[in-house]
Amino acid sequence: MRPPPTPLKFGYGTNGFTHHRLADVLVVLADLGYDGVALTLDHGHLDPYANDLPQRVTALGRQLDRYNLDVTVETGAPYFLDPWGKHLPTLMSDGAEKRVDLLGRALRIAADLGSPTVHLCSGPAPDGLREQDAWKRLAAGVETVLETAEKYGVALAFEPEPYMFVDTVERCLHLARLVGAHELFGITLDIGHAHCVEQRPVLDCVRQAAPLLRNVQIEDMRRGIHQHLEFGDGEIDFVSVLAALRELGHSGLVSVEIQGGSLDAPEVARRSIEFLRGAA
Repeated sequence: MRPPPTPLKFGYGTNGFTHHRLADVLVVLADLGYDGVALTLDHGHLDPYANDLPQRVTALGRQLDRYNLDVTVETGAPYFLDPWGKHLPTLMSDGAEKRVDLLGRALRIAADLGSPTVHLCSGPAPDGLREQDAWKRLAAGVETVLETAEKYGVALAFEPEPYMFVDTVERCLHLARLVGAHELFGITLDIGHAHCVEQRPVLDCVRQAAPLLRNVQIEDMRRGIHQHLEFGDGEIDFVSVLAALRELGHSGLVSVEIQGGSLDAPEVARRSIEFLRGAA
C-alpha cells in the first residue's frame, strides 16, 4: 500500500519582519503555528560579523528549541556586503573572497543552529565578462564554499533568481554539473520566481528541481513581473503546487517570502499561513 504524502512544513522569512526584533519574530511565528523560520543573515537580525556572535547564536538556538521551530539560513540580504551594489560582490566578482567569507560564516551558523542548508544565489555577472568565464568563476567559488560545507555537514541550497546570472532551474542544474554533482549542492526553488521567468509551467519546474530540492520559497507573482505578492494577488495555482511538493516527499521548509510586507508583518504572516493551510 502506498504511504500517505509527506505533510509540508511551513516557514516564514525574517526578511519580511525587518521592523521586528528577531526574538519577537519567533514569538509571532510560533503563535501563528508556523513550523519554522527562514533566517536571513543581515545587520538587523543576526549579523554574522557581530563581535558577540557566538552568544547570539547560542541564545537563538535556545529560542528555536523553546518554540519548536525549524530553521534554514539564508544569505540573500541585498546590500549586506556593499552599500552601493545589490548582491555584490558575487562569486564571479573581483573581491569574491568577501562572498566566500560570508558563506563560510553562514555555514558555521547553520551548523550551530541545526539548519540543514545555507541558501545562496548567483547575483549578477560582472559587466563585460564572457558567459563561459562567468560560469568558470562561479563554479570555482561554489567549489571553494563546498569545502567548508563538507567541514560542517551543511548543504548549499542554490536559488535561481530573476535577472541574476543563474535565473532558471536549468541553469542551476548546469552549475550542479560543473561542480561535479556534489552531494552537498542542492536547489532552493522559489515558486513565484519560477512563474515569473521560466518558460515552462511551475509544476514542471518543481519536478525538474526535485532530485536536488532542499528548500522551497513561496509567494504569489505575475509572469514577467518580479514582485512578491500575497497569496491570491497573483496568478499561481497553489493547490496544485503544494500537492506536487507533498507527492514528491519534500521534507524541507516551504517558507513564505514577502519582503515588502514588513510594515504589516504579523497580519501578512497570519493571512499567509491561513491561505497555505487551506490550499494544502
